[in-house]
Amino acid sequence: MEAFLVATGIVALAEIGDKTQLLAFILSARFRRPTPIILGVLVATIANHAFAGAVGAWLTTALGPTVLRWVLGISFLAMAVWTLIPDKFDEGDAKLAPRGVFTTTLIAFFLAEMGDKTQIATIALAAQYNAFAAVVAGTTLGMMIANVPAVLLGDRIAHRMPVRLVHAIAAAIFAVLGAATLLGAGRALGF
Repeated sequence: MEAFLVATGIVALAEIGDKTQLLAFILSARFRRPTPIILGVLVATIANHAFAGAVGAWLTTALGPTVLRWVLGISFLAMAVWTLIPDKFDEGDAKLAPRGVFTTTLIAFFLAEMGDKTQIATIALAAQYNAFAAVVAGTTLGMMIANVPAVLLGDRIAHRMPVRLVHAIAAAIFAVLGAATLLGAGRALGF
């Protein structure tokens, strides 16, 4: 349950102001059809985060406990710094051949999430907790918590969010996870 809750909270916070949330705003403004956009975000996130969770699970078998602890600890600290760097999104990034709202959203979100901080966080959390299903479910829920309001409310909420504060909180959580991992908090889990 801890893996699910941590994954949900950290991704929901990290996603605020992220390029994929900005993509949700753009798709919402362009198509004005929330249901296929939300379904596209959900399917893309499940596919992307399942892949990331599988990579994280694989890392627990590929790396020894000491190496894994250092890789995860440093990764979480790097994520803390990365979270503080604002994302920029060009509307041209959302231009795909017209394939329908659902398919356009699915492809755009899947590609935008590749190498994104929430995908990297999913890899690290899956390796940290060694709980593939809980982490993928949590990171997917976190993405939906951040992106569904973006789709439904669009620009009406974009300017009211304290993005810097939310990013600072997410960065602090990543930093605590990194420090705790480096100091051996995961020894009970085998690393």
